[in-house]
Amino acid sequence: MAKTVTDVICPFCGTLCDDLEVQVSDDGTKILEVYNACAIGAEKFLHSQAKDRITRPRMQQEDGSYKEVSYDDAIEYTAQMLANAKKPLMYGWSSTSCEAQSVGHEIAETVGGVVDNTATVCHGSSLIAIQDVGIPSCTLGEIKNRADVVIFWGCNPSHAHPRHLSRYSIFPRGFFTGKGHKGRKMIVVDPRNTDTMKMADMGLQLEQGRDYELLSALRVAFRGEDLPDVVAGIPKERIFEAAEVMKNARFGVIFFGMGVTQTLGKNHNIDEAIMVTKDLNEFTKFSIIAMRGHYNVTGSGAVLGWQFGFPFATDLSRGFARYNPGETTSNDLLRRGEVDAVFVLGSDPGAHFPISSVRKIARLPSVAVDPHITPTTEISKLHVPVAFVGVEVGGCCYRMDNVPIESRKVVEPPEGMMTDAEFLTRVRDRVGELKAKAPVGSPSTAQVQGA
Repeated sequence: MAKTVTDVICPFCGTLCDDLEVQVSDDGTKILEVYNACAIGAEKFLHSQAKDRITRPRMQQEDGSYKEVSYDDAIEYTAQMLANAKKPLMYGWSSTSCEAQSVGHEIAETVGGVVDNTATVCHGSSLIAIQDVGIPSCTLGEIKNRADVVIFWGCNPSHAHPRHLSRYSIFPRGFFTGKGHKGRKMIVVDPRNTDTMKMADMGLQLEQGRDYELLSALRVAFRGEDLPDVVAGIPKERIFEAAEVMKNARFGVIFFGMGVTQTLGKNHNIDEAIMVTKDLNEFTKFSIIAMRGHYNVTGSGAVLGWQFGFPFATDLSRGFARYNPGETTSNDLLRRGEVDAVFVLGSDPGAHFPISSVRKIARLPSVAVDPHITPTTEISKLHVPVAFVGVEVGGCCYRMDNVPIESRKVVEPPEGMMTDAEFLTRVRDRVGELKAKAPVGSPSTAQVQGA
């Protein structure tokens, strides 16, 4: 006998689709089928059922092999590593719940560590720009119900956010958008002819790294002033045509991705994109939204901001929160050799960081908390597998438009397996004990006191 769990949140990307249905066995231990999810989202649920899944912590031996250890041993190793480090880096946090993030930040404050999330190599430049000039934004529900002009700039949702187009931005019929995609204009700006661009009403294939020039040209075009014949590889006639489409929208939105945030210009690109949006609000209603990747990277920034006032790259080593991207960001700290231990949860820097940073992680005392075997777990001294958030344990997550949504537990984790929140809570308590026993005047005590 099987039962179906409805209204399930998909813990894959920042779209956080909330209409999944998961068929589970009667005893609640096995997932049988996943409905309404994209292929990647469905695989995230089904992967939890893998027969070769690691269910107990593994400690790296001198010969490079791994030996199974207990959760108690893993907690003790992690607590000792963090308590004894002078400046540990605690990185990731984007694929876990807000509750777990909050506990992890408490640990970082106690040990004087640096907390950084995946925004540091993704949308960190967007956050810097928002701090510079603000952001006129809205929710995905407003896009579905109101938007008749949708722009995708430097992103490819057909691959990275597979259900974004069908649930929120192009195809759905909303309250004021009853014709669905037939009543919308879709503009895609990208140096590549992506699958998303092939669907567009207007594709602007600009030269690589010339986003700032094109954004500036659009601002000129809005005012009807003249332009050079070609800007960023786009003829001025096409730029004026796109500007008119934007100005004549009833409600428009710009979705932007890493094609803008991590290319030449970085946060200045986003400054200009936000100013384009502000300019358009002199003619009509326009918003702008970042296409966030991990399902709770937005939540990580929100929780860090709530606890310490900064959304990423938060240095607590002096006993108070400091924030200076370029100095307190993960790759910069690793390359300069400023951290002496690495704790990773909810991310995979081994797959995404530059090799110079990955080599530093491999040489340092390190712990990776992850349900999967990843490049990061394979170079870390300790791998702690935990239950899948959004599959085997619930928790709060933030959608890309900053809407908090409660994820749902649909199946039981393997017997005896901890959740990341439980593991972090026990590490926090053990770190507190170790710090309380530290002799007065020791480096660890001085760190906590902010000396």
